[in-house]
Formats: sequence, C-alpha cells, structure tokens
Amino acid sequence: MTMQAVCAVIVTYHPSPSMLENIPKVLAQVQRLIVVDNGSSPEELAPLRSASAALNFELVENGRNLGIAEALNQGVRRAKHQGFRWVLLFDQDSKITQGFVQQMFVTWENHSCRDRVCSIHPRYVGPSEGEELTVPRMRDGGPFVSMTSGSLIPTWIFDQIGWFASDYFIDLVDWEYCARIRAAGFLVADSRAATLRHAAGNPTRIKFLGFSFLLSHHSAVRHYYIARNSIVFHRKYFCAFPWHILKSAYRQFRWTLKCFILEQDRGRKGRNILLGTWDGLRGRMGQREGL
Repeated sequence: MTMQAVCAVIVTYHPSPSMLENIPKVLAQVQRLIVVDNGSSPEELAPLRSASAALNFELVENGRNLGIAEALNQGVRRAKHQGFRWVLLFDQDSKITQGFVQQMFVTWENHSCRDRVCSIHPRYVGPSEGEELTVPRMRDGGPFVSMTSGSLIPTWIFDQIGWFASDYFIDLVDWEYCARIRAAGFLVADSRAATLRHAAGNPTRIKFLGFSFLLSHHSAVRHYYIARNSIVFHRKYFCAFPWHILKSAYRQFRWTLKCFILEQDRGRKGRNILLGTWDGLRGRMGQREGL
C-alpha cells in the first residue's frame, strides 16, 4: 500500500437521498470508503445497502445512535486494520470538490514541519449561500480548532494521543481532537486550495434592529450537547490555550444569546442550553436521554 493511500470514513444518521450523490465523488479520489451508520431506519438504510453492493464500499450498521465520535472511531479502527496510513473523515452533509484529496496532500508535502502535522483541513464553504466558514488561527498560521468533516489525518496519531472522545457523543468532538493534537506538541494545518461544501445546521441570515445575524438553527437536542461540551472543552484546555479558550467562550456566549433572542423554539432550546451547562459543570457526559 502506498504512502498516500487514503481510506475515507463517512458517518450517517438518517441520511437524505442526496447524500448518496457524494459517494461516487469520494470514491473517485480515495482507495477505500467505509460508511458508518448510526441507527437509521430500514427504509433509510436500503439505498445505502444497494450503493454499497454496487460501488464496493464497506457499510457498518450500528443499529442505534452511538454518537459521531464512536462512529468515527469505528471507521478509523477498520481503516487502520486494513493498513491505511491516512483517513479522510466526512459528515453526511458535506460535499467533496474536484481535486480535493490531491490539494490536501500538496499542502502536507509543502508544509515546513510536515512530520508534525497531524490534521489537515480544507476551506469550508456553505453549499448554497457561498459564505466561507472562518476558524480561529494560531501563530503558526494553522487553525486552532476546525471541523472533523473534510479532515485528512495520519492514522499513527491515534496511537499517540488516543481516539475521538466518545463521551462527548456529538458536537465539539472535532474541536477537542484538534486541541489534543496541539496540546501534544503536534500541528493542525489547512489547505486553502481544497474546498469542501458543508452545511452547519440550517444556516440562515436575518436582520434584527438593523444588524445582520447568521443563525445555525440547530435542533434543541444539539443545543444541549453544544452547551455541555463547550463547558467541558473550555475547562480542559484553558491552561494550555488561555487566550484562544477565552475567545471561544466569548463566541459561545454570543451564540447562546442569539439563540435565546432570535431562534425558533426558544423555550425548549433555552431549557436544553441551561441543562447542558449544568451537566457540563458537574461533568455528566455521554448520551443524554429525554431531550
């Protein structure tokens, strides 16, 4: 197997039919694909099963929602077991673009400290509005944290610093792993030439009191995990990255304020934010029922 052989991992959860359109485009740029499904219905799984047989990719059916972190870990473990040195991770709502993998490797090969680079991330652009998602940066020019979707990661790093944090279940799993990479003395880089079309929630831009706001419109359940995991993440990495954590906490405060004032279903979302904050402060992790 060559040094740049790549196994892609896509995690699905009640995938839409349009998700299948991305699979051939991913397969055209990698050597292997593993799709890990988190408890979709038989009706939703049927097209995936047919595509797996027709396109020759591996489909892992969990039968229930184990969370994004554990599903990613399952895919990475299988890729490592099959001898792959690189994994390329995707959410089901991301769309790969032409030349994506090639551009990601060009970035890695041209990096002045490439042996220390343990996660490479693309440029993220909204699928319809065309707005680029910005990420906080470090002095080395790379992002402090970034999304998991679209990230190219050497599989040896999992032996060095461990797996994705399954107790987060969903949300900030990507941030936590990037921060853990940096805390261990490695680097996170990005490739400005590689573009991934990605939808974070159901973003819409509105005007309120003369100001323009971009709202994610995440579900009330997601608001719980974002609030809880933000507390845990900020507490864990404050001593290592105080300035970046303070800025992150400020952004989180603004996000919470926008939710309370501008988003729909504010009552339930507000309740979940408060519950998530309380659980985060007392360290209650894992999946939360009754949300």
